Amino acid sequence: MEFLYEYGLFIAKAVTIVVAILLVVGGIIALASKQKPGKGHLEISSLTDKLESVTEFARGELLDKDELKQFHKEQKKALKAKKKEQKNNETDESQNGQLFVIDFSGSMDAHEVDYLREEITAILCVAKKEDEVLIRLESGGGVVHGYGLAASQLQRIKDKGIKLTISVDKVAASGGYMMACVADQVLAAKFAIIGSIGVIAQLPNFNKLLKKSNIDFEQHTAGEFKRTLTMFGENSDQGREKFKAELEDVHHMFKDFVQSQRPELDIGQVATGEYWYGIKAKDLGLVDTIQTSDDYILAANEDKKIFTVKYSMKKSLPERLGLAASISVESLLMKLWGKSEMNFR
Repeated sequence: MEFLYEYGLFIAKAVTIVVAILLVVGGIIALASKQKPGKGHLEISSLTDKLESVTEFARGELLDKDELKQFHKEQKKALKAKKKEQKNNETDESQNGQLFVIDFSGSMDAHEVDYLREEITAILCVAKKEDEVLIRLESGGGVVHGYGLAASQLQRIKDKGIKLTISVDKVAASGGYMMACVADQVLAAKFAIIGSIGVIAQLPNFNKLLKKSNIDFEQHTAGEFKRTLTMFGENSDQGREKFKAELEDVHHMFKDFVQSQRPELDIGQVATGEYWYGIKAKDLGLVDTIQTSDDYILAANEDKKIFTVKYSMKKSLPERLGLAASISVESLLMKLWGKSEMNFR
């Protein structure tokens, strides 16, 4: 009897805990359903101020009190002389222009272009002819229409007569290079991956598996080439040839676009679908300068005001909860992996 009593008490506690959890989850879902979708907002911050803060901190750590005092004295003297020179020459520091920096890290579906268009629109609303836009680009490419639109967004900057520089520290391949070639100048790190001017499409076909399982698949279309290849039906040689022809058409458009942006390129040599590292890419004319974005920004900081421009989307409660849950699960999996790794070494 005592065992049954303890067992019943255990069941009651378990049920209570489960009900409590369900009530909390239900409350969260109800609250989340009342929330409106997250709205985007623009963030503009001074990279010049950030660099000055870093520099000042480093000096404070490396110089002693007397050296720091002497440096500040010399700095004030140099600033006063600079202002006097500008006044005598009737020049303004703003004539050097400003540098606007955008980060673009593209995925396969190029959904980041929705943010890019907002960032570029904001810049074009305030930018002057003497200003410059730097895109720190990282993308291995993706869907044709998405990266085509991204390249068109970059073209808006050039159409306004504003200098466009694109820096590739890691990779700008395929659709990524379609974006990069729009720039007035392309920078690349020594081992950045550049090129891959080609088109690829692939899909599995389960028709044989369906036939083996005695499963019929029907597909009805109007128009001879409404569907060239299918995942479940039996593909024909005619459909395959049409599909390949469509890929060739897209490749020709890709090559023509790159050639129009960089007419000095030997397009036949570089549009083979191959990629090259930065040093070789420069030899081929795919990039102009071997330099990281960090060095370019530090050099520009000597006479320009630099601002980063970012369009962010406010996450809704369900998205934040989903992120928190994924982080918790990942943390748990990593702990379990660590334990198993130690046990089986």
